[in-house]
Amino acid sequence: MEWIIGSRIRFIGIGGLCAQTKDNRYFCSMIQREIFKGVNSIKFYNRFKNDDDCLRYMSEIKWPDESFVCPRCGNTTYHKGRTPYSRRCNKCKRDESVTSGTMLDRMKLAPVYAFHIAFKIATKKKGMSSMELAEEYELRQKTVWEFKWKLQQAMKSSGRYPLAGIVHVDEFYIGGEEEGVVGRSSESAKKLVIVALEIVTDGVGRAYAQVIEDASSLSFRPFFEKYISKDAKVVTDEWKGYLPLKDKYQIEQRKSENGTSFPQMHIHIMNIKGWLRGIHHHCSKERLQGYLDEYHFRFNRRNNMDTIFDVLIRRLMNNAPTRLASTN
Repeated sequence: MEWIIGSRIRFIGIGGLCAQTKDNRYFCSMIQREIFKGVNSIKFYNRFKNDDDCLRYMSEIKWPDESFVCPRCGNTTYHKGRTPYSRRCNKCKRDESVTSGTMLDRMKLAPVYAFHIAFKIATKKKGMSSMELAEEYELRQKTVWEFKWKLQQAMKSSGRYPLAGIVHVDEFYIGGEEEGVVGRSSESAKKLVIVALEIVTDGVGRAYAQVIEDASSLSFRPFFEKYISKDAKVVTDEWKGYLPLKDKYQIEQRKSENGTSFPQMHIHIMNIKGWLRGIHHHCSKERLQGYLDEYHFRFNRRNNMDTIFDVLIRRLMNNAPTRLASTN
């Protein structure tokens, strides 16, 4: 719907009123973004049928309420750029694409493939491996694997909402116990992970995990500082590595009794190990953190799956580009 008033052409945008001047500048008022909600695949496929659907969704996240600020000169007026949904600054003439300056910058996948892969990884209970996704969408496995790495970076917790209340903490090895080694060994060839669970009335609330170098307080402290509130009541086993942390945290130590003292922790660790074995079979120490972030991104939103896809896309759009590090 559109009509002409004076020198301007006005039209109804998605949820708001927009205006376009004769020199192609746009002005819009309070555009309400239509958030995708749900985990139904048919509903998702009907919403995002092609690249245009995906680019429109990303543009509404990048430029909410049709706002625009040129990253080069700071100007706030623009006209249509060369590519779909891109914007060209009226002052310095810089073209900015929808994905420029985001984690999706220079991605090798078409937007529709990127959206569908992100949806599958976010909403399926166990996610999907890059091999499975490559076969399903007839894409190169390496391309899918690199995109999945971007998703895992977006799934990383900011640490802004630390665990509170009663928090259980433990460590475990990925790959089984090291032969001939009793207890925690700082020389272990295995991948050591520290995990914290927020214990609530009906089980476990949120959880976080991080790969660490060894089972010392020096390795534990950054994890505690990022993920655990100083007001929390922390419960651990009797490992001496936790003792120095009592200077900042309320820590109660109790006998593990082969895990029976921490049943929720035992189940959580077994689930992580089972997921890694069943879906990914093997992952290097350098990539393990990404898989832990992916697992806990879904775990911490298991009661809010309606918006999990939108949360993931917003993180991809609102964070700066990341580069895949070499594993050499």
